[in-house]
Amino acid sequence: MYSGALRDKIHKLKYEGKTGWAMIFGRLLVGWMESHPEQMHGVDHVIGNPTTASRQPLQHIEAIMDAAYAEDVTRAFPLSPPGAHRLVKQAETPRSANRTLDEKHAAATAHAAALTWTGDTRDIKGATILLVDDAFTSGSQLQQVALRLRASGAADVRGLVLARVPWAG
Repeated sequence: MYSGALRDKIHKLKYEGKTGWAMIFGRLLVGWMESHPEQMHGVDHVIGNPTTASRQPLQHIEAIMDAAYAEDVTRAFPLSPPGAHRLVKQAETPRSANRTLDEKHAAATAHAAALTWTGDTRDIKGATILLVDDAFTSGSQLQQVALRLRASGAADVRGLVLARVPWAG
């Protein structure tokens, strides 16, 4: 649950740039993949839901994915090496934090539209993708990114998050 200590640590990474938390979250990601082989079966790419290069204080999702790659010393999982992320965000878009549900959906649509697949386009055709993010609030962003990846040829997109925001409805 995105509350208490976990929320605090995600914020330390995301808003204060405390990169040690990226290493811990990367280890958690690899640990989850190791302990859930049935969910990892058939996954062709493990991809972070990207942030823009201008994200301050850092691109936190990319930092987590880079840490996961470093942790996966046997290369057991289809993670992209640092600096070679397959999905990148080309432009800044409106943030969805502290917005209404409609505003979150509009921000998610804009976010997905700003994404570009940087790998060989043949790699996405028919692929199963595990899309990783830090927090799940309304689901709009994961849904819009998944729709974008499916429109680009992915056969299946699965979501995995560090934490789920408690429902406030």
